Formats: sequence, C-alpha cells, structure tokens
Amino acid sequence: MLNNRKIKRRRTDLPLSRKGKSYMEEKRAVTMDKLVNLCKARGIIFPGSDIYGGMGNTWDYGPVGVELKNNVKRCWWKRFVQESDNSYGLDAAILMNSRVWEASGHTASFSDPKMDCKECKSRHRADQLIEAHSHGTVNPDVMTNEEMEQYIEEHHVNCPICGKHNWTPIRQFNMMFETSRGVVEDAKDKIYLRPETAQGEYVNFLNVQRTTRAKIPFGIGQIGKAFRNEITPGNFIFRTIEFEQMEHQWFCKEGTDHEYYEQYKQKAEKFLLDLGIKEDHLRFKDHDKLAHYAKAACDIQYLFPIGWSELNGIHNRTNFDLSRHQEYSGKSMLYVDPYTNEKYIPFVIEYSIGADRLMLALLSEAYDEEALEGGDTRVVMHFHPAIAAYKVAVLPLQKNLSDKAREIYNKLTKEFMCNYDEAGSIGKRYRRQDEIGTPYCVTVDFDTIEDGTVTLRDRDTMSQIRMSVDEVIDYVEKQIKFN
Repeated sequence: MLNNRKIKRRRTDLPLSRKGKSYMEEKRAVTMDKLVNLCKARGIIFPGSDIYGGMGNTWDYGPVGVELKNNVKRCWWKRFVQESDNSYGLDAAILMNSRVWEASGHTASFSDPKMDCKECKSRHRADQLIEAHSHGTVNPDVMTNEEMEQYIEEHHVNCPICGKHNWTPIRQFNMMFETSRGVVEDAKDKIYLRPETAQGEYVNFLNVQRTTRAKIPFGIGQIGKAFRNEITPGNFIFRTIEFEQMEHQWFCKEGTDHEYYEQYKQKAEKFLLDLGIKEDHLRFKDHDKLAHYAKAACDIQYLFPIGWSELNGIHNRTNFDLSRHQEYSGKSMLYVDPYTNEKYIPFVIEYSIGADRLMLALLSEAYDEEALEGGDTRVVMHFHPAIAAYKVAVLPLQKNLSDKAREIYNKLTKEFMCNYDEAGSIGKRYRRQDEIGTPYCVTVDFDTIEDGTVTLRDRDTMSQIRMSVDEVIDYVEKQIKFN
C-alpha cells in the first residue's frame, strides 16, 4: 500500500532529466484536452455558465466531480486536522474587515506583472511568459519589471495567442475582487472577497487558543473559498478566479520553527504519495526569492500535462502576520506560556494546497489508456478508492433483474456512495464506470436470485469474484479507507 511506503529524502529542485530522459518527454497517455473532454462527457467538471457561452476561468463540478472533490477534502481533513496532534478546525467568513487586508499587505502589494498584446488584445503575466519561453530555466521571481521587459524584448518572446511580438509595458494589476457593503456606495464601505483563507486563521488565533485551551505548539486547519482576479489563461482548473484552499497553520515558538518546517515538507509529500501520486511526478522547489516576511519557503511541484508547476506550498512566515494584526487592530497577540509565564508572539509554519489544483493533479495521475485483447482500448481512472466518487456500481445483467438489483443498491448505498446503471451492454457499462474511476462493480445475475451472491469486478485488474452482498460491504469498506 502506498501509505506504508517510506519517504526518501530527495534533493530539492531536481534536474529536468534523469537517466538521460527528460521529464517533459516522459510518455504519458494524459493530455489536458483529453482530461477536459472526459470531465465534460462524464459529469466531472463543466464549463461555468455553459449555456451562456461560459465565463473565463470558471468551472462547475458535476455529479461525479463534486463527490471526488469532497472526498479529497475529507482525506485532507482527516490527515491534517483529525489525525494531527493538537489541531483544530475553523471556517472563517469570506468577507472580512478591510483593515485585515491592510495589515496583511494585500491592499498595497497583491498584484501581478501584466502585459497586453497590442495585436490581439490578450493579457498575460510577464513572469509566466518568461517561464514558458525558458522552459523553467530562468526564474523571473528575482527579476524587476524592467529586467522582465528586457528579457522579453531581447529573446523576442511572442504572444502565445497570436504569435506576434508587440507588447505594452508591464503594469501591476491588483488581483483582489472589490465590492461595497451597504446600500450606498462609499469608499469607507469598500470590502474585498478574500484572496486567501490564511488571514482567517491568524485573526482567530487567540479565539481558538482560548476556547480550546490549546498550548503552543498547535495548529488551525481550514478549507474554504478564495477569489483572485486572474485574467491569464487558466489551463482548465489549474488557475481559476474562484477556488478552494486547504490550509494548516502551525503556531510554534521561535527556535523550533525550522524543525517544524522540515516536518511539514515531509508530511505534505507523504499525503500526496498516499493519494496515489507517483514519486517521480513530484519535486521540491525552494524559493529563490523570499517574501519579506518569510524565513524559508518551498513548493512541491507536480508534473502536470502542461509541465512542472506548483501544487502546494510550505512557508515559515515567522511572527509577521500575528505582529501585523496586533499593530493594526490594537489587540495583543501575545501568547502566555502557562508553565514559564513567558510572553511571545508565535512563529507560523504554513502549509497550503489548492483543492482544485490537487484535483487536476489527481485527474492527471489517474488517467490511463489500456490496450485490451482484440485491439480495443479502455480509458480508466485509477483513483485511490478513498477519493473515488462512487465506491460501487450496481449493474443488473439484464433489465428483468432490475428489482433485485435495486434492492441490493438500496442496501449498499446506506454504507457508501453507489451508482446504478442498467443502460446498454454490461461491457459498455463497465467502461463507463472505468472512466469515472469506480473501483468496484457489482453485477446482479440470475444466480443472485438463487443464492444471494453477486459478481464483484475490480476496476484495475478487471478480475471477478463471487461473494454475498454482506461480504461486498465488508470488503469494500476495508479498501476505501485512507490511512
């Protein structure tokens, strides 16, 4: 089992080649187009506002997708809140006092370097243009706007939409969504849709500590919506204007922060491996340019169909955030050690991963095209059973067995999410379940009427065994656990 694998420490920022073969040249069946088409066809993800022609960088999760995403979030919560010692959950409001964003620095500096193509009027991030052109060999994070403009000019970086080279100068574009509170629009009533969830954990630090009587070190976990005014191409659900973050903030004493930072790097990697992501599709990337508040920062990157890119981040934020909120609110953020009476503002180790970006990674990882006997090919999504939308599909061999099949479906669905399908041949129904990643199919046949047994088919091996319905329940429950 993946979750029993020992995690080996690897070099950070691995080279793009190993054993003479480029990661980018690795043969994988998955492409972004294949994922998008499969998701639309099988009820996983739909374009937002589809009947009105869509809305850029927005996506709706369909019947299969919403179950997948909820299961991913449950696994994350289990690992980082339920099983994490001295950790507590939170669900902070999306709308917050505007002073929160002044304290965090978002009001003044939360912006991206944007350039417009004068030919096709498309807008792009200058840093992403450089990363794409250099295939990741140039790091724009350490470049000024002037240096990025110089690079784009000297290397004749063209617009990825129209192929022309005719750019506006770089402008900083604020990424926060602005709105007003109240019936009369006024500057003093200006508020924002939160661009990140972390500030909710920081402003509630003392509330959580006081009500739980938690002692340092302790953690606060949260899953919630965030919003960013992204105007660059999104690459499906990789980059969207509305997304969900899963974050765990670990509050600790200065001097212990480095140890916890290293622990979180390993914990974050193990979580991804346990979900079924291959080790060779992950790498650590230390930040070359640290934010002014950060002591250390790194990403875990995943080999998406579009190439290597950030999947999650781990940051040592020092005591910057709590100190800033103390300054701007006038409320003390001091923690008082109950044993020594020492007073201090804790350091924070932040672990953050986007639920939508993780979904894209898991979709990419699960997708496979398998050659079958006779020259046929099946598309199969090899999801970890814990995150699969439906754990079991109930399939009557013939329609005149529907009553018995429905009876079994009603029994199984009390234990876990199930799907029922009686349309088409049994082979076509198996293929439909393979394409949405259902780990087990229960086939109800005429022997079921006689002895109460069914055929249980395994998604990955396609092997079939006979067992009773009660045995199916026991067997599936063991397989779908996330440890």
